[in-house]
Amino acid sequence: MKIRFGTSGWRALIAHDFTFENVRLAVQGIADYLNAERKNSRSPIAQRKPVVILSHDTRFLGVEFSLAAAEVLAANGLTPLLTERDAPTPVIAHTIRVRKAIGGINMTASHNPAEWQGLKFSTFNGAPATPDATSLIEAAIDRRQSAGWTFKGAIVGTYSCKRIDPAPDYFKQIHKLIDFASIKKARLNIAIELMYGTGRGYLDTLLAETGAKLTLFHDKLDPLFGGHHPEPNADGMAEISRFVRSGKAQIGLGLDGDADRFGIVDKDGTWLTPNQILALTLYHLKKNRGWTGAAVRTVPTSHQVDAVAELLGVKIHETPVGFKYIGALMESEPIIVGGEESGGLSIKGHVPEKDGVLACLLMAELVALERKSLGQILRELEKQTGEFHTTRINVTIAPDKKDALLKRLGAGLDSIDGIVVQQFVTTDGYKFLLPKREWVAFRASGTEPVFRCYVEAKSARQMKRLANACQTLLSC
Repeated sequence: MKIRFGTSGWRALIAHDFTFENVRLAVQGIADYLNAERKNSRSPIAQRKPVVILSHDTRFLGVEFSLAAAEVLAANGLTPLLTERDAPTPVIAHTIRVRKAIGGINMTASHNPAEWQGLKFSTFNGAPATPDATSLIEAAIDRRQSAGWTFKGAIVGTYSCKRIDPAPDYFKQIHKLIDFASIKKARLNIAIELMYGTGRGYLDTLLAETGAKLTLFHDKLDPLFGGHHPEPNADGMAEISRFVRSGKAQIGLGLDGDADRFGIVDKDGTWLTPNQILALTLYHLKKNRGWTGAAVRTVPTSHQVDAVAELLGVKIHETPVGFKYIGALMESEPIIVGGEESGGLSIKGHVPEKDGVLACLLMAELVALERKSLGQILRELEKQTGEFHTTRINVTIAPDKKDALLKRLGAGLDSIDGIVVQQFVTTDGYKFLLPKREWVAFRASGTEPVFRCYVEAKSARQMKRLANACQTLLSC
């Protein structure tokens, strides 16, 4: 098989393609890349000690895969440091930065089902590896594979590696970014969905410091995630929504399996979309903290963020899908907040990587400061910007029709359901801007016979109309 890095690393089914043999091969490719960079005098890691941070989420064999990676790295003259327990992706990113490591490898498949495992490589600054880096790693893997490379390692799980506890440094960082005094003063009642993942002992521990009344859900380690996808979307947060709606909490906060994505439930039990949370974060940091800089979002992320930015006099950047693009921009200029519709964000002064723990704490801080529900704040903003209604649909297509459909969309469309297209954007996929800040966008999956269609409209009725039109267009 060919090992290829997608939007967020390499993912595959455990014991099918995600095997110890393939993990060792992938890590050898990373080691080849890192050693080549260390020999390059112009590389930012040329003078650094060859430390690589290793960690994993709560999936099956996370420790064992990490130890296999450590053994390969050590054989290549690199120094692996493995976290004492499973750790959130943003914690690993911060550890890479604080320890001045040359990179990090995280065994995680994020919000994917339990039968999946993944390998995510982060560069020296804690950011997800860019396509420039992963293409070099893939080439190194291909060369090793063609040459019949093999690695005779220790018995699985027996290799010994130095362990570290990344929590204290991360907690210190979060205390610089969050107003814990205001949260403490508000004495909030909070429900927390930890999804059997790496966020346990992080989000709950930080909020416990404030004296908030906490009700924890699924705060045990379970490689099967309770039989559900560890994703804090509306379905994943349904139990929390019912709990909050019953009046037992003021806000619900949730994390995915590796705690880089967030889920937020408002006081009335409504699950708020990541698009809305990104807009609220920008509003909060600009209005309540007076932060300066720009904001950045991905192509399929809501233009509600743009509307709030315009209201506050903030410049907006648009990037392709993938936090690596957002992270790169955050490293190059002052960015108040960067985020994406799939549930990830980070802010100025933090790591160029998604942080669900931080996002949840920011929403608790906003509620504490303004003494209003998030829904109230949103409605007040919408009085000035208008409403925004978003949805995403997946349309399965016959594989033999994919190329023709890509060609048709790539040629542009004059209209969608009779609505004139005002602008055609090809930054990532195909995005068609319509009047009144409405739009639709299409992206083809790289691994499945599926097209993803994103829709944004100014009313629920119009959103449904556009979604139906897109479904028809893709089905023709």
